[in-house]
Amino acid sequence: MPSFTRLALSALAATAAIASGINDFSCESSSNPVIFLHGLGATFYEDLNFMQYWLQSKGYCTYAKTYGAYDGFPLLGGLKAINESAPEIAAYIKEVTEKTGKAKVDLVGHSEGAFQALYVPKFEGVADKIDKIAAIAPPTHATSFAHLYDLAYVFGNSSRLAVGDILDLVGCPACNDVGPDGPAIKRLNDGTPIAQPGNKITIIASKYDELVTPPTTSFVHEDGVSNIWIQDTCPLDPVGHIGEAYDLNVWHLVKNVLDETPNRKFVCLLGSPGK
Repeated sequence: MPSFTRLALSALAATAAIASGINDFSCESSSNPVIFLHGLGATFYEDLNFMQYWLQSKGYCTYAKTYGAYDGFPLLGGLKAINESAPEIAAYIKEVTEKTGKAKVDLVGHSEGAFQALYVPKFEGVADKIDKIAAIAPPTHATSFAHLYDLAYVFGNSSRLAVGDILDLVGCPACNDVGPDGPAIKRLNDGTPIAQPGNKITIIASKYDELVTPPTTSFVHEDGVSNIWIQDTCPLDPVGHIGEAYDLNVWHLVKNVLDETPNRKFVCLLGSPGK
């Protein structure tokens, strides 16, 4: 990691000391409450947490919880099937609106969390409680997981089904869900719009994403959706999938989404390469 990036993260870590707290329902802001949705295998306190602290320092009230974790294994979230985790997220959205007294929230998701930011409004009856969505690298149309899923089709569709059964058996149905022909992929892309009325969606993706592959799988080509490459704004940023959660350029792009200032300029840093 470049030294100036390390310095930036050190400064942001210091920001945590003055931040109001991730789930502080006494927090007041003129902006919508912002709910963060972590990626597969992560938690609310490890993935998007540095971005949360940074946005708190900018005056936002931020909220998050670990979803999709098994009892007894709280350190790994997002493992349960998408349709099992989605009601947890919807309930939390309702909780935040009720406890803050705000009519709507904004969603920021990374990876599986970005997929959930698209899936939950469509299927869980909470679209009217959501305003803006910043979805970072969602596997919207399925990911080959760095082309590993290509091996699942060596013997045709039957071998793909067998791989799905194995993933379910070992406790990661979400891994099966977002792979090619996964149940959640098929449901989200059922021929009806992904974008729900009243939701303003921005998809943020890196051309160098090595896990959500091909990176173009993230984009949603519908009215009400903006699709942006990180490199269109910051051409020298080589950020990969994991690094997207910690990349200052991504944070600025997310803030532009929350502020509805898509063309606002900022100073680009080199970013974190690859993984």
